[in-house]
Amino acid sequence: MVGIITYGAYIPRYRIKVEEIARVWGANAAEISGGLGVFEKAVPDYDENTATFAVEAARAALARRAVDVSEIRAVYVGSESHPYAVKPTAVTVGEAIGATPVMTAADYEFACKAGTAAIQTSMGLVASGMMKYSVAIGADTAQGAPGDALEYTAAAGGAAYVIGNDDPIAEINDTCSFTSDTPDFWRREGEDYPRHGGRFSGEPGYFKHVESAAAMMMERRGTRPSDYDYAVFHQPNAKFPQKAAKTLGFTPEQIKTGLLAPRLGNTYSGAVPLGLAAVLDVAKPGDRIFVTSYGSGAGSDAFDITVTEAILDKIDRSKAPSVESMLAKKKYLDYAVYARHKGKIKV
Repeated sequence: MVGIITYGAYIPRYRIKVEEIARVWGANAAEISGGLGVFEKAVPDYDENTATFAVEAARAALARRAVDVSEIRAVYVGSESHPYAVKPTAVTVGEAIGATPVMTAADYEFACKAGTAAIQTSMGLVASGMMKYSVAIGADTAQGAPGDALEYTAAAGGAAYVIGNDDPIAEINDTCSFTSDTPDFWRREGEDYPRHGGRFSGEPGYFKHVESAAAMMMERRGTRPSDYDYAVFHQPNAKFPQKAAKTLGFTPEQIKTGLLAPRLGNTYSGAVPLGLAAVLDVAKPGDRIFVTSYGSGAGSDAFDITVTEAILDKIDRSKAPSVESMLAKKKYLDYAVYARHKGKIKV
């Protein structure tokens, strides 16, 4: 019975509105917001990055449930914006939560699905009996070149999950993946900003992989969309997950709770982990959650999850900020200050 022991999330309080970005570049804000379904995005503070997000999210998870950190033997951080090219973010997290020195740690990269890949690895380690607890984190300070389409959505935030089999608050019943070499998005070593293949982003990128992994999962479990209370899909914008959900047979009500992109933007590796955290903030025992991530390059990880009775008495959700409370706490920036926060101004 491998599953989620506890969870935590972190979203910075700074925001910039899509209309402010559009104002600077002379674009049509209404057209952009309408096309993407995104109206504002989260921005890191000057001293925030993927490592600080990961630490805050992990600490939030441990605040909700007393876990013996000496039994956390693995920490994996998925991101495409690790602060160092050579120095693991995961070790910083392990040290910050007191899990070192007896642990294994690694940074994961697979565009926006590195966090869910970390969850899958953690599941295997726990299921095999190699360790009691493993921490899996998805976090990013997503980058978009000035004036590029990505700049309107590339956001910041992340979530952490302690995976184990000791009274999990949510059982992970199954997981599967669908992967291919599809060059829809990439960033070469030394480049500041990623580039994207434009017409490849939707098809054969996002939709082929998300829908294939999701269909495979339901076939494996013998389920239909109506068997789930909630569904969370990767959200590079608000339109893609809504379209994929509709094609697969999920309703707007099922994806509403986990659809954060309109108010948060695309947090890349943090997108699905944050969406799942928003669901767990309100989930009840017996609720069934369907999750499918997506990472460019390209691949999707799907999960079938059932919330257990342990969510009522094994964790205290009030001990850490909810996703909704962090979305509500915000301070808007103009483009100049935003550019400084994001390191777009070179000195």
